Amino acid sequence: MSRKFDHLGDVEAFVAVVEQGSLTNAAVALSTTPSVISRAVARLEARLGSQLLRRTTRSQRLTDAGRLYLEQARQAFALIDDAERTIQGQEGELRGKVRLSAPTTYGHYRLPPLLQRFRQRYPAVQLELNITNRNVDLVAEGYDMAIRLGQLPDSGLVARQLEDAPLCLVAAPSYLAQAGMPHSLDDLARHACLPFVMPSTGRIGPWWFRIDGQDVDWPAVPAVEVSDDVLAVVSLAEHGLGICQSYDFIVQDRIALGRLVEVLPALRGRSRPFSLIYAPHRRLSAAARALIEVLTEGNAQPA
Repeated sequence: MSRKFDHLGDVEAFVAVVEQGSLTNAAVALSTTPSVISRAVARLEARLGSQLLRRTTRSQRLTDAGRLYLEQARQAFALIDDAERTIQGQEGELRGKVRLSAPTTYGHYRLPPLLQRFRQRYPAVQLELNITNRNVDLVAEGYDMAIRLGQLPDSGLVARQLEDAPLCLVAAPSYLAQAGMPHSLDDLARHACLPFVMPSTGRIGPWWFRIDGQDVDWPAVPAVEVSDDVLAVVSLAEHGLGICQSYDFIVQDRIALGRLVEVLPALRGRSRPFSLIYAPHRRLSAAARALIEVLTEGNAQPA
């Protein structure tokens, strides 16, 4: 009986070419030569009867058929990887790899102690952490889970709320000594404000206040327009460039040390949720389930 899946090495070569960007890089990743990789892709295309890559001397691009096959191949390899990780976790020490994506705020200020706790319990599990303000595609990019900020759209993903994080306004003592302490929204409009450009829209995000029991989204006019890294607004504020809005868990130590001062505390009351998401149709490995358990211990709520 002929082997039905003896071409999986060719599929792996094709995926490596796309992910590594070239035949040469794929050959290095798979510890072989570019000519071997080229022949593997050619064999796969002949088997499928369809061109997967349009190759030139300088680059290669996916065809429509190649894009579809790549997505399916990645999912197939992910299932095999998950099966191996699950079996590895059934006997003895839990092993495997878990890929997690998180925004900069949570990645820098909340995740480290949680991941340290996880590593103490499961030292043989390999963690791959991506810290970005971009919303990764869990399935297409091969992530087991991601942490997201704000209200989540109805995407069909499983969501576990990690916390509802309170917001506050802060500024450096040096800035307030020079510009004065604002006492109202009218005063705030005359100050140097440091809002953030939302990566999802490319627009300046509003500041969130609660005034007389009503939620208010206030359009801050930027003295400095900050994008990509939301933590930069805190650094700028700390160095006296103006007032910013941030989460209590980010600025509370700086306030305690006197490096920042809370501004307009009467406008407090708004918060934003952080949630852990993962795809329901994908069978989670034992290692991934263990990480979910650690991340949601004691504070997770249905989102």
